[in-house]
Amino acid sequence: MAAGLIGGAALGAGFGELLRVIVEASKTAAMFRDNLEELASMLSPIEPVIKEIQSFNKAFDKEYETEQLVEIVKRGKKLVTKCCKIRRWDIIKKPYYSHKLLGLKKSLERFCQIVMQTHQARDIKEVLFETKEISVGIRKLSLKEGSSNGNGICNQVAVMGPCRVPEPRGKVLGFDEPLKELKVKLLKDGVSVIIVSAPGGSGKTTLVKQLCQDEEVKGKYEDNIFYVSVSKTPNMELILQKLLQAKDYAVPEFQNEEDGLNYLEQKFRQLAIIPILLILDDVWPGYEFLVHNLKFELPDYKILVTSRFAFPRFDDCTYCLNPLNDDNAMTLFRHNAFLQNGKPCIPEDIVNKVMKSCKGLPLALEVVGRSLCGQPVAMWLKQAKQHSKGLSILHSNTDLLAYLQSTLDTLDDEAGIKDCYLDLGSFPEDHQTPATALIDMWVEQYKLDEDCDAFIKLHELSIRNLVNLVVMRKDDASEADSFYNDHFVMQHDLLRELAIYQSSFDPIEKRRRIIVELSRNNFPNWWSEEKQQPLGAHLLSISTDETFSYNWGYIQAPEVEVLVLNFRAKNYVLPVFMEKMDKLKVLIAMNDSIYPAEVSNFQLLYSLSNLRRFRLEKVSVPSFSTSSFQLKNLRKISLVMCNISQAFEKGTNKMSDNFPNLLEIDIDYCDDLMELGEGLCDVVQLMKLSITNCHKLRALPEGIGKLVNLEVLRLTSCTDLMSLPETIGSLSQLTILDISDCLSIKNLPTRIGELHNLAKLCMRGCSSCNLPSTITKLQHLKDVICDEETAYQWEFLKSYLTNLKVTVHEQDINLNWLQIFV
Repeated sequence: MAAGLIGGAALGAGFGELLRVIVEASKTAAMFRDNLEELASMLSPIEPVIKEIQSFNKAFDKEYETEQLVEIVKRGKKLVTKCCKIRRWDIIKKPYYSHKLLGLKKSLERFCQIVMQTHQARDIKEVLFETKEISVGIRKLSLKEGSSNGNGICNQVAVMGPCRVPEPRGKVLGFDEPLKELKVKLLKDGVSVIIVSAPGGSGKTTLVKQLCQDEEVKGKYEDNIFYVSVSKTPNMELILQKLLQAKDYAVPEFQNEEDGLNYLEQKFRQLAIIPILLILDDVWPGYEFLVHNLKFELPDYKILVTSRFAFPRFDDCTYCLNPLNDDNAMTLFRHNAFLQNGKPCIPEDIVNKVMKSCKGLPLALEVVGRSLCGQPVAMWLKQAKQHSKGLSILHSNTDLLAYLQSTLDTLDDEAGIKDCYLDLGSFPEDHQTPATALIDMWVEQYKLDEDCDAFIKLHELSIRNLVNLVVMRKDDASEADSFYNDHFVMQHDLLRELAIYQSSFDPIEKRRRIIVELSRNNFPNWWSEEKQQPLGAHLLSISTDETFSYNWGYIQAPEVEVLVLNFRAKNYVLPVFMEKMDKLKVLIAMNDSIYPAEVSNFQLLYSLSNLRRFRLEKVSVPSFSTSSFQLKNLRKISLVMCNISQAFEKGTNKMSDNFPNLLEIDIDYCDDLMELGEGLCDVVQLMKLSITNCHKLRALPEGIGKLVNLEVLRLTSCTDLMSLPETIGSLSQLTILDISDCLSIKNLPTRIGELHNLAKLCMRGCSSCNLPSTITKLQHLKDVICDEETAYQWEFLKSYLTNLKVTVHEQDINLNWLQIFV
């Protein structure tokens, strides 16, 4: 608390003093009068806001650090004082100090804008950095940890609107009439529940998203619109979490579901001075009780549901979304099938036949249209001949299925694009799949040379509209280094079902990939057969929920190279049949529950002698230095939102003995990591080390200098990291160093000048970081990416570093990307 009060007091007093000094200087320093008057006019209306920050910190008794702004204020006062001492005959100094004043103005302006945009009750640090408390992830705008209640991922979805309505992707066409009709139904008095029902791919979700962009709807419900994606196996605990945290409410531990619902109702009553709209997207049969449970007796509170199924109980309040009429369907189809500025050379009757065969289904119109864009007339003729009749969901409509399958015919089998598409069914629906998980699978399964080769395949699928590639924070520099932690993949349910359907044609023992969803003890028939044949699958995906009992039974899968385990549990048991998977190269275990799971049978990993990559998400990881943990062929370890405080501790064995060929470690959003164990420094063959968004990490081990083969060291957004050890100078092979958003680093180590192979240095968000004189020894340094304040220091060094290119990174405070965390 003391630190918080001191910081707040220093900020309030310092800001007022800076404003006074600027006003006085503008009267005497004629050379800089225009600059100083601009500063004064900008800062005067902001002073009350700064006082608000100070009182906010005191009232809530929290340690909201404001050191960075305090530091800028101090430097600003010092700069203005210097300007006052410059005489008219020192005109040569004017450009230099004018530039410095401009930098001060922009630094202060950036903070002031953020404060005003986020209401005056927010601490600046919270606004900039609590984004980390959104779930996976999320991944990547956050710069500083906010409050923590020890609930793991619970905190990561806690702040910036996890129930925000996503904006429609791309241009919305053909829904003018449905929008009018649904809007009338929504705004009609006496209706508390509305069901939007239609087959998969009909555009239900797009319609509802577009409805929420309507000015009249936004005017009525304002910020009281909540959006939750329900999907096939909803978790009420997670839904309650999201709804409560949408308004930044604390979430206590509930004894049962009823307590949670009662608590949510109380909070909604507090909000009910403005009408409330709750959207439940993609509700499946058997889960109508969600609507009933969330239906509170509140004034002007409505629930809008989308479902590909009809619910008889709600017949009276169901809006059936019909296929698009011919005119609207043609508009949507042409938008996707033809270049906007080009003249189509396809005969009109052929275009009409292909369009009509889609039967007004928006997804089919979009997918088929894009698949034919730029194709020769012969391909259009082929599609026209294969046109079908009727409309229904995928598995009961051979016509739609045939069309969707025909889009796969254009995929290049030789390039492996089709196989990559079919692999996407391995992950749960409505899941933001990390691009890095897919890259791990494809590099090893298809023997690709580099991660970027796998990313190219993912990009190709995105171009063909078979996936939606979402980039959380655009960073060309990271992409150039084949770092894709900010990339995620989303896929329409119907396209996922198509991938699974395509994989299910052959008998079970001959399938290349097997995708299984298990609940309770409901196994498929082939699983429990007495005389079970060995499976020939190369990819096995098993999804379980919290009702699964972990009586795995036994299956024979000796050919499996990739094993994907999707689960939702606080305690998880690895299937015992893993130990017979002698060809397993990639293991991906992803936990979708709130807390990191305790995993039993972890020792089964020791038997996987050919394992080359494993990725664990939301798992408690034991020590990697035990005598029995030896994986001779392991190349990469990825740990995301895991508890890893014990993982890198010194043990009975050296990590280098257990992992003699380990080349890459990727640690992301591991909140319990405060100090990196010395055990990691034994892995002298390591080439890439990424520790990102670990906000409690305070120090790197002194022994890090032992990693003499390290080429990439990435420490992005480790906001509590105070410094880099001097031993970093021993990393003679280091070519890339990324300390972006390491806010607490004030000085680079003196020995950084010994990094003779360093070619790229990323230090965005490090405006307070000072450069040592030894930096001039980095003769191979070509790229520096930094903020404007730091760029000025680098400009003076260009005379020493002749090949240097300095790129100024613009701070992006646009939070629109948060819409995908629903």
